[in-house]
Amino acid sequence: MEEAGGRGAPSLLYAVKRLELVIRARLDEMLRGSGVTTLQYTALTVLERRDGISAAQLARDSFVTPQAMADMLRSLEQRELISRSPNPASRRELLVHLTGEGRRLLAEYADAHAEIEERMLSGLGEEERAHLRFSLDRSWRALRPPR
Repeated sequence: MEEAGGRGAPSLLYAVKRLELVIRARLDEMLRGSGVTTLQYTALTVLERRDGISAAQLARDSFVTPQAMADMLRSLEQRELISRSPNPASRRELLVHLTGEGRRLLAEYADAHAEIEERMLSGLGEEERAHLRFSLDRSWRALRPPR
């Protein structure tokens, strides 16, 4: 399949970035008026799946720097969307938890979030969707920093 201009398809890296940007725009639009940014929303969805993790792990899983996460956590804590508590295994470390208010906010946007994902995948069958998820995960694993 050729792009307009006859130069062929863009690189796969370009295609992935283009998809990321349109997803970001849709999430920004969805969250307008919510009082949270797309990056904050992403962090809350991470906590929904992995509640009680360190700020450093939350930063990695949310694709932000530890410094940006520190600012984000202060803001989310002021809004009572998250709470922090000492880690029983390491008293110097605080674990981040999603509050009831944070869960309520995520529930409020769950349908709109699902609609964005469904629209993105609307041209794919079930097998293609599963293959896309598998392929994206394998690609991510190949490029992520070693642990």
